[in-house]
Amino acid sequence: MTDGRATRTVPLPELADVVRSKNAGPYELTLDIIFTTRAQYELVKRERLVDRRVVAELYGVPVADVGEPIFYDPARAVKINLRRPLPSGAVGETDVYGAQQHGPLLALRLPVPGDAEPAT
Repeated sequence: MTDGRATRTVPLPELADVVRSKNAGPYELTLDIIFTTRAQYELVKRERLVDRRVVAELYGVPVADVGEPIFYDPARAVKINLRRPLPSGAVGETDVYGAQQHGPLLALRLPVPGDAEPAT
């Protein structure tokens, strides 16, 4: 955070009502995060706390395999696409619908102002 205030880190699920994944065609996955409050969403968007590098690290893939985050203000949401390691339905692929690929996002910890109220 850039304003000099004390911060603490919290797990993404404490800031978001929805953390999910799904297919975006046979060769890509989409990750969706819908934040609980407008303030939490704006903080993540303004500070770029979820970006290509962060997602690449979480998923152990090259940054080139991760699309730019797409922020959608009316829904307090961010969408990130990433290349699937195997096409949906290919031999050896374990999640045809891509619905179980959000797990690494659940471990993401984000800095928030130390005086910020937790979402309820």
